[in-house]
Amino acid sequence: MSQIIFDAARVAVTLGFLGYSSWSDYKTREVSNKVWAVYAPVALALTLAEFLLFEPVLSWLSGFGLSVGLTIGFAFLLFYTGAFGGADSKAFMCIALALPFFPVALVTPLLPEGLSPLSQVLFPITILSNSVLVAAASVVYLLLRNIAGKVSTHLPLFEGTLAQESIGKKLMVLVTGQKFSLSTLKAKWHIYPLEDITEGDATAGGLQRKLVIVPKDEGRDETLARLSKAADEGKIGSKVWATPGLPMLIFVTVGLVLALTLGDIVWIVVAHLFG
Repeated sequence: MSQIIFDAARVAVTLGFLGYSSWSDYKTREVSNKVWAVYAPVALALTLAEFLLFEPVLSWLSGFGLSVGLTIGFAFLLFYTGAFGGADSKAFMCIALALPFFPVALVTPLLPEGLSPLSQVLFPITILSNSVLVAAASVVYLLLRNIAGKVSTHLPLFEGTLAQESIGKKLMVLVTGQKFSLSTLKAKWHIYPLEDITEGDATAGGLQRKLVIVPKDEGRDETLARLSKAADEGKIGSKVWATPGLPMLIFVTVGLVLALTLGDIVWIVVAHLFG
């Protein structure tokens, strides 16, 4: 029973810190380093305390080092390749300290095959794979939402010179964004325009509208000013393509909850396909 208390504490601490960091990332697109500075030592203290009290064997310690080392290395790799932000990488480093292995003393996945061999030795990687799947599901949701919007309104998805953009660009916009009013973009700075305009010899009132696949912080206000000016002049409508850019930490938190309740989603799919 005492070990269950330690497992519950490590899970609760992790959910608490991830929940707060997800909220902070969503509201401000920033997570203070103080979060990780507190989370990491608390996680390490709880994990080592449980080890010393219940499993003081060298094999456990070496497994802990392997899980933490590989997770930290993978987090650095994802950060330097641009796949992860700094907060995402730090979150996984802390998760490795808190939950290096699946907390079998506390909980068992609802699906028997959910407790994969990977989750028993590299639980943070299972959380990562679940997070990626959740993020992919959001892509499907946006695509279906945009298609449903076109069907219900009978309006074209891409007006003016946007219709001339490549199929690849259009598809990327359909799975990452939706149409927002310009007033919403002005009020919520974390929503990024997925289109821009340039003056030129074009059919839409002398404007050349173009899609932006990778929006950036730099130049966001200038882009929004150009779009607003064109809308005020009646050259474009009041809604433009934009992306809310949901923080990865939200998907990580959901991925952890799924890992604890259902288990390793990838392993479950593989087991059903080839089992």
